[in-house]
Amino acid sequence: MKCPHCNNELSELPLCYGSEAPYYFYTVPEEKRTELIRDFCVIDEQHFYIRGHIEIPIIDSKEKFIWSVWVSLSEENFLRANELLHVEGRETEKPYFGWLSTELSIYPTTTLSLKTMVHTQEVGAVPLIELEQTNHPLAIEQREGITMGRVKEIAHLIYHSQDEQNLKV
Repeated sequence: MKCPHCNNELSELPLCYGSEAPYYFYTVPEEKRTELIRDFCVIDEQHFYIRGHIEIPIIDSKEKFIWSVWVSLSEENFLRANELLHVEGRETEKPYFGWLSTELSIYPTTTLSLKTMVHTQEVGAVPLIELEQTNHPLAIEQREGITMGRVKEIAHLIYHSQDEQNLKV
């Protein structure tokens, strides 16, 4: 596939990008960082994060575009999510409130601290992240979907921008 903006060849068009850690993980001196284990992160035994997916419908496609993001949770909800990690039926758990903790700088305004609801999924699946219905471009995209042209634009912005170095396919 050719990038529509710069005509460089892209080997494929990824439908999922994510960060390996919450934004705030990168702002703490390394010796003060605490645990980062797969989909869970704790910083200074006070800040609790879980990784989940923001699914965005792709218009005229059965595919979904996914942002793999981090959300801060209260200690109580974080411990509950860990407790249910391998429990069948956990998808019936009521959603947890959280704050988006991944910066997606392809958007014109920050994505940090957007209000979210974290929906637990069946064992083996990461939670789905639902953004508060605001006028933020990311929230609008989650509600209304995006075109395949927008997916290509996101790929261009991520592959050709220094700012997105923490986002990975």
